[in-house]
Amino acid sequence: MKQLITLTLFLLTFTAFAQKPCEYSVNVNDSIGSYKVTNEYLISEKNFGGSSSYVFFSLAQTDGLPTLNLQLIQKSKDFIKANCFDKNSRVFLQLQNGKVVSLMHINQENCGTLIHDNGFDNRVNTGIFMFMKDNYEELKKSPVTMMRIKYLTDTEDYIVKSEITSEMNKKVYNPDTYFIQNIRCVE
Repeated sequence: MKQLITLTLFLLTFTAFAQKPCEYSVNVNDSIGSYKVTNEYLISEKNFGGSSSYVFFSLAQTDGLPTLNLQLIQKSKDFIKANCFDKNSRVFLQLQNGKVVSLMHINQENCGTLIHDNGFDNRVNTGIFMFMKDNYEELKKSPVTMMRIKYLTDTEDYIVKSEITSEMNKKVYNPDTYFIQNIRCVE
């Protein structure tokens, strides 16, 4: 009887801590190479007055090289300034263990796209960031507490929460452990 209870407890504990399988929005292998991208994941959501701002992450792997795709979506009835990515743009992630991980933008300038819709201006900007070899492993070990995005002419800071219930789709997200849960999907 003791063994049955122990086995049951072990199996329940094992399934509670098991990692969920990787889900990809793109997964292509052909004669040219391989490319896969994880589903987009909400990292930050700000709604204030008539303005909304969303930051989404997805991880990509192109022929074995992992990258971070960052998508910033802004919506407002007021003017939305363009925050451009360039070769000097960076994403800095401060981890709970005190370390800071830096990601470099690829050498491609991008200021996003402005879309007018029912009296609202919407700006969508996407950047691709490369991991640095020396601190890549740290993302697997410690949750993220802060994120700083350095644009061409501006810098913006975000507090990375342990849990967000999105006002947009009512889903629950855990952005602080995004890398711990997902970086294995592009290794």
